[in-house]
Amino acid sequence: MKKNRRNFIKKATAVGIGAAAIPKLSFGASTNNVTDNINSTKPKVLFFDVNETLLDLTAMKNSVGSALGGKNDLLKLWFTTMLQYSLVSTVGRQYNDFGIIGAAALEMVAANNNIKLTSEEAKKAILTPIRSLPAHPEVKESLERLRTAGYKLVSFTNSSNIGVETQFKNAGLTSYFDDRLSIEDIGKFKPHTDAYDWAARKMKVKPEECMLIAAHGWDIAGALWANWRGAFISRPGAQLYPLANKPEINENNLKLVADKLIALK
Repeated sequence: MKKNRRNFIKKATAVGIGAAAIPKLSFGASTNNVTDNINSTKPKVLFFDVNETLLDLTAMKNSVGSALGGKNDLLKLWFTTMLQYSLVSTVGRQYNDFGIIGAAALEMVAANNNIKLTSEEAKKAILTPIRSLPAHPEVKESLERLRTAGYKLVSFTNSSNIGVETQFKNAGLTSYFDDRLSIEDIGKFKPHTDAYDWAARKMKVKPEECMLIAAHGWDIAGALWANWRGAFISRPGAQLYPLANKPEINENNLKLVADKLIALK
C-alpha cells in the first residue's frame, strides 16, 4: 500500500502536483464499506420496516413452505422472486399490492418446481397468515422505551395501508407509532430512492434527519443511498449488502438498537 502511494506521488510530482496536496488514499481497499462511528446526534424520525423487522414471519414461512409441498429450501427463492418483481413493477411504472406480487411470485416458483398451485391457493398461503403475525419478543418494550426517550416513530413498509393497519391491530403495535406510511401512496417500492425521498417529505424532515431501522440489507442500502441514516437488525439469515455503505448501528435485535439510540444526546 505504501509502495502504491509512493508511485502515485512520484507520478503526480512529475506533472506539477505537490506531495502535500495528495491525500492519503487507501489503495486496494473499497471505500464503500467504511463505517464511521455512530452519529452522536439523535435522528428526528425513526422509520421502521415492518415484516421481519418488527413482526415474526415464522407462521407465513410455514404456510408458504406447505404450499410448496414442504420444500422449505425454496422459501428464499420465493422471497427474492417477490422482491425482484416488485422492482420490475416499479421500473415498469406499474403497481400491485405487495401481497399480490408475493402470491404471483409463489406461483412462479411452484411452476418451476413442478408443484401444482392455483392462484387462489397462492394468495391464501400468504395473505391469511401475514395479517396475524406476532411481534418479535423484544419489540414492544423497545418501542415503548424509544417513545419515552422522545423519539418519533413511523412505520414505513412495502405492504399496503390496509395490510399494515390490520397487522398492527392484530399484533398490538398501533399505539406505539406516531404515523404509518405505505409505499402504496407513491406506487414505488423500496428500495427505490423516490420512496425514501417521499417518506422524508411526508414527515417534513430532511433526509439526513431520518433513520431507517430494518432487517433487510437491501432496505438499509436504499435508505443510505437516499442520504438517510440506518440501523440494521441482523435477524437470522439477514445480511448487509457488501457494495453499500455500512449503517452506523448493526445489532441482532431491536433492544440493542434501542440501547444505542437512547444513549444519543
